[in-house]
Amino acid sequence: MENEPAFFETSPTPGVVGKPLNRVDGRDKVMGKAKYSAEYPLPGLVYGVLKTSAIAKGRVQSIDTSLAMKEPGVLQILTHLNLPKLAKTPNDPEGKKAIGAPMGFLPLTSDVIHYAGQPVALVVADTFERATQAAALIRVNYAAEAPIAAYTDKRAQLFNPEKIQDGKQDGYTRRGDARAALANAPIKMTAVYTHAINHHNPMEPGATTAIWEAPDRLTVYESTQGVTRTQKALAAYLGLPQDQVRVITKYLGGGFGCKGSCWPHTVLTVQAAKAVGRPVKLVLSRPQQFTSMGHREDQTQTLTLGASKEGKLLALIHEKTSTTSPWDNYAEANSKIINLLYDCPTFESHYELGRANVMTSTFTRAPGEAPGSFAIECSMDDLAYQLGLDPIEIRLRNYAEKDPSTGQPWSSKSLRQCYARGAELFGWSKRNPKAGATRNGRLLVGYGMATASYPVHNSQGTARVRLYADGHAVVQAGATDLGTGTYTVMTQVAADSLGLAPDKIRFELGDTKLPTAPNSGGSVAAGTVSSSVYMAAQDVWERLTKVAIKDPKSPLFQAKAEDVTTENGRLQLKKDAAKGENFMALMKRAGLDDIEGTGQGKYGAGYETGRPSNPAGPQNNTESEAKHSMHSFGAHFCEVQVDPDLGTVRVTRWVSVHGAGRILNAKTARSQIIGGSIFGIGAALMEATARDPHYARYTNADLGDYHIPVNADIPDMTVEFIDEHDPYINAMGVKGIGEISMVGVSAAVANAVFHATGKRVRDLPITPEKVLGTKSV
Repeated sequence: MENEPAFFETSPTPGVVGKPLNRVDGRDKVMGKAKYSAEYPLPGLVYGVLKTSAIAKGRVQSIDTSLAMKEPGVLQILTHLNLPKLAKTPNDPEGKKAIGAPMGFLPLTSDVIHYAGQPVALVVADTFERATQAAALIRVNYAAEAPIAAYTDKRAQLFNPEKIQDGKQDGYTRRGDARAALANAPIKMTAVYTHAINHHNPMEPGATTAIWEAPDRLTVYESTQGVTRTQKALAAYLGLPQDQVRVITKYLGGGFGCKGSCWPHTVLTVQAAKAVGRPVKLVLSRPQQFTSMGHREDQTQTLTLGASKEGKLLALIHEKTSTTSPWDNYAEANSKIINLLYDCPTFESHYELGRANVMTSTFTRAPGEAPGSFAIECSMDDLAYQLGLDPIEIRLRNYAEKDPSTGQPWSSKSLRQCYARGAELFGWSKRNPKAGATRNGRLLVGYGMATASYPVHNSQGTARVRLYADGHAVVQAGATDLGTGTYTVMTQVAADSLGLAPDKIRFELGDTKLPTAPNSGGSVAAGTVSSSVYMAAQDVWERLTKVAIKDPKSPLFQAKAEDVTTENGRLQLKKDAAKGENFMALMKRAGLDDIEGTGQGKYGAGYETGRPSNPAGPQNNTESEAKHSMHSFGAHFCEVQVDPDLGTVRVTRWVSVHGAGRILNAKTARSQIIGGSIFGIGAALMEATARDPHYARYTNADLGDYHIPVNADIPDMTVEFIDEHDPYINAMGVKGIGEISMVGVSAAVANAVFHATGKRVRDLPITPEKVLGTKSV
């Protein structure tokens, strides 16, 4: 756009952006007025319940539904024998390409069983209890085969994929000759890091309510992080025009990546609603959540580094092996952060996958960056101890002044300030450099730190602003609020952009009838949607300016448009603020009850390449064409106390400092960093899904046995942000903080455990038996 600002420079009145405004949706949530996807009481609503496979590999030989169909209230039982056909499925390459789904497989399309918990039937009844009872009465006979449970199984066929993570990352990367550099390096270190399976477990499980309002018109209330992505997938499945599928998500009870795609239960619910001719609601049970919406894959990383005697990195070689499903090549791109975090002249990475009888893995809480940072940040600590250097000093000696992976300058980078401020807040200077030397009574005390980084991905979206002559505005974007505060921060952006008080703004989201916005994932939503809202507000001001300069009664009559600015909802001359008027007076005099503006917000390389200074114009908006490397950076500092007799680890102090561009709300941003850090502490110390090696079934698929942190596990946390301005990423200078909060957290905990005990545990989670069973280094 010709009038696109470099960095919010023409913002009317920056007054509430950045302030700790309370959540505008908080009262509705507390009062129970906020409706989630399973809470719409549609007329004639019936209930769907899944019957899932008792085996992990084989075929369905027969399904006996006779007893189930005799149950009162049962309307239909759908199986692979009678499920209505779809226009496309992800089971074939063309279908997967059209749908854009990561799962690559849709159950109930054949008798083949690929994983334990795979749906084999869907019961629809007039009550949830009757549907549940009927599902229990279905008898399924299987021809079972011995499953493969993980890449570690000797029968698993390992292969090197050309692409991973939905084709976004190469399976092999080389920069310089890392092996030659390693051979000549004075210091060589190799370490192996393993990660347990992690599941998302949001409080709100996967939920779908589907209603066919006409034979070819569908509305779905869906628990999703992206209404537009779900709309596109369903339209492709059903062979419908996209505008005949409406997806609504007004509130979300957590997502963390598992609700970033359109999963099988959603499609099956839509098919069931079509089959019975009534609205159908289906909510996954907690065990079904473990087998229906992906997970973080079990994985092993081997990281080899070569360095000079002064601690300067010379070579990095990263190898990862992980489990994938029978149909996908999904793997987290762990190597990306290892390739760019530190100044190293050579780098090489390889990925290896092993197919197993499991549901596909998916985006999980900083996918790739979180586990990748665990490997590089623990290895950097090991290098520091070997050379007798402070862990911060080893990182400063390898500080990357530009992106090593691309050679591009950073759009902004405040990592040095993060280290300095974090160390100051934490009291890092009091650290005894010797491992195992600090105690609190009988407990061992350890200090650890780690670097965090997360990319600014490429994204764009649109927004609509309608300003009313009575002084209020309605702002709309088809975004999603995962519970992180989108309603609130976009209200703040709109308030400042329009010069209104926040209580005069109504922000609407979560509906495909609204202007298109990206998924809330990859930390792109805040930057993209805020920029869209800001640009839409600028469109309103441009329209009002045209009205004013044509109005003989306006103080701005016959002024040049470029000489007019806005402040506090007032149009005025840039050089003479006395000449101007409030928008309400102008609109009433012009007979305008309201005026509408639209705007497109670009995030990442799409914004940079679309700026007027680039002659190629906005159509060239791929990340590869960017002039800058765009990332957030930060540092975590952790104190642990370890019981030397029991092996228990407790985090007792925590400090996080981040440079993440413009912060839209100090309170919600702090909350996000705390939440992400808790994720990382959970992954470091307790989160692990156990998959039986013989039956490939999860043995702790509930919140009683899948351990996550509770309040008693987490200390008070100190969170600060570096005031960082980035003119290249988007019109608002917002980088997003959804994922950087977790990156490096597990490493900071592991590094603190090493400092406390002298034992390096490289197998997550760090449980008491691992602490006790590991020899001191």
